[in-house]
Amino acid sequence: MNKLRFALFGTGFWSRFQLGGWQQTGLVECVAVYNRTRSKAEALAREFNIPAVYDDPAALLQHETLDFVDICTSVETHFPLTQLAVQHRLPVVCQKPMTVTLAEAEQMVALCQQAGVPLYINENWRWQHPVRQLKAQLDSGRIGPVFRARVDYRNSFAVFDNQPFLKELEQFILTDIGTHILDTARFLFGEASRLYATTTRIHPDIRGEDVATVMLTMHSGATVLCEMSYASPREHDRFPETFVEIEGANGFLELSHDYWIRETIKGQGTTAARHKPPHFAWADPEYDLIHASIYPCQLNLARALRGEEAGETTGADNLKTLQLVFGAYESARSGHSLAL
Repeated sequence: MNKLRFALFGTGFWSRFQLGGWQQTGLVECVAVYNRTRSKAEALAREFNIPAVYDDPAALLQHETLDFVDICTSVETHFPLTQLAVQHRLPVVCQKPMTVTLAEAEQMVALCQQAGVPLYINENWRWQHPVRQLKAQLDSGRIGPVFRARVDYRNSFAVFDNQPFLKELEQFILTDIGTHILDTARFLFGEASRLYATTTRIHPDIRGEDVATVMLTMHSGATVLCEMSYASPREHDRFPETFVEIEGANGFLELSHDYWIRETIKGQGTTAARHKPPHFAWADPEYDLIHASIYPCQLNLARALRGEEAGETTGADNLKTLQLVFGAYESARSGHSLAL
């Protein structure tokens, strides 16, 4: 089958890794790139041999023959660019967070649904190799019904060095990492019925919060604690690893440092295995775990766009994650738990 033709909107820090993941699938080709600063678009186009460059998204959509668009721009542009794509009946793959507000995300999902245009969110965190292995072991049922779990993303990585715009965000860690961590909690444990959250700012030179704690009560009855921090200098600072501990009626399951998964079953002892993610030549070694998860996420989306399988991270599904993100902000502001 012919490769799907797409245009990339945005040429920031993540764009080359987005392109690397798309190329790795072998199912798509980028034929045009847009950036409001044309010179940045031209530089990326030269690097990846992309034939067409635009500094006007409307002109790009008017002149190019496409099968979908990939929106990798700043969050405030996601909705208007999606509106443009919908006018041309083009499926949309959009970077997270989907939009600036929950209401806007609801509008964006509704717009695409009403137009019959597929909308997918490039939510790759749940596609990390060790997380997928953890999910498979959890789904085996060996540890029994889950009653408590912890999702731990705490480090002191200098995330602001290569993405300085993050310092200016009024809402930071919950929209940046919280979208990933809360989505991973949903992926592993299902939907939540209630949440309670607190936030803190530790770095003095940023506007938003860099520490957040969210406690979820799941429909299953389990309690899931999600901890996020860019201000926690641990003895072994394992950025960008996410650690998970799961307590079940019959055992304990843990994703720990260096991709080790340990499973302890009552009366049977503990088994352990390391699930190191694959390495790709286009990945940044500091982000290797994250960049390796881009490929399987985009492979799933490419196959969905070709009608070969269901897309996992749809706009409608991601809307449930954003309900947790913005619910966490409301809980932290009010000091009260929220029913969902």
